[in-house]
Amino acid sequence: METSTLETVATDVDFLPLNGTDHLEFYVGNAKQSAYYYQTAWGYKLIAYAGPETGVRDRASYVLQQDKIRLVLTTSMDPNSEVTKHQSQHGDGVKFLSLWVDDATASFNETVKRGARPYMEPTTMEDEFGTVVVSGIYTYGETVHKFVERKNYTGPFLPGYKAVPNAMDVTPVGLKYVDHCVGNVELGKMDEWVEFYENVMGFKLLLTFDDKDISTEYSALMSKVVSNGNGYVKFPINEPADGKKKSQIEEYLDFYRGPGVQHIAVETDDILETVADLRRRGVEFLYVPETYYDDVLDRVGHVEEDLVALKKMNILIDRDDSGYLLQIFTKPVEDRPTLFYEIIQRKGAKSFGKGNFKALFESIEREQASRGNL
Repeated sequence: METSTLETVATDVDFLPLNGTDHLEFYVGNAKQSAYYYQTAWGYKLIAYAGPETGVRDRASYVLQQDKIRLVLTTSMDPNSEVTKHQSQHGDGVKFLSLWVDDATASFNETVKRGARPYMEPTTMEDEFGTVVVSGIYTYGETVHKFVERKNYTGPFLPGYKAVPNAMDVTPVGLKYVDHCVGNVELGKMDEWVEFYENVMGFKLLLTFDDKDISTEYSALMSKVVSNGNGYVKFPINEPADGKKKSQIEEYLDFYRGPGVQHIAVETDDILETVADLRRRGVEFLYVPETYYDDVLDRVGHVEEDLVALKKMNILIDRDDSGYLLQIFTKPVEDRPTLFYEIIQRKGAKSFGKGNFKALFESIEREQASRGNL
């Protein structure tokens, strides 16, 4: 059964104040081609680069930005490197969920003394644009939270990266910022990682969904959502639950070879225009049958958008006590059925679309069946 503390925020002293998501770094097999995909299909602008041409000998990294969203795509030049091993095991995926902080040293010290496993000690990097302090701790699987302190820096991204002066002209699709990032963990591990975020990072439990909330005829999962004190950073954590067939979480864990980031939800102010633009550029979305729209307004009430237009774009609708939201999910954007994106527009709602879970997961099951993984 769903339990909710949507109005709850931290009232204690926040020992880990976060300004939001700084960047998401992917380890990929071919960063140049991945960068081209995100520029042409998603409207990100290439803003910075690090690689052999800038004095970095072991990797190439491309930094892309759209409004407040920054993606870093990294490929290794060394077949024995951490990057190569990560990509070989997991496929293309998120290595760093990096968080923007005012004090990376304090962020590291406060979390490590509460039990976090260190990834990197506070390190000061410097170039002609100033200084950046970066530290990091492990979370689930091989995923890492970096803490990035950039208040004394004016460069394009980080020291070691150079601006890209002749980047491809791109037209943004209207993506604004990261709304939330979802992690998939093994059976029995969800509560352990929720406690990690509560005890080590000072997050609060926002929502709980059990297998009665998120189930179909064939499969089920459980999920809990944690949020930092100001609500800028939200992490749903999923684990599989018993069902007749393999759940989407089990499929992910099988193909990712362990826990990791399942999907990234990005906010837009105009989901109809954003999704229409993404579809024109070739981005594929999960399909929900048209019968979903027969009684959706009976469930959610009045919405400002035209239902015919929402139906044409296959956009889902849900409502909570604070308002409503519009959402849609891509198919996996990698060859393995792992990482995908959610496009979300919040019209007051603070929840995550519980009313759409059944339709959404039946859609995912159809995709699983087509891959022979249900």
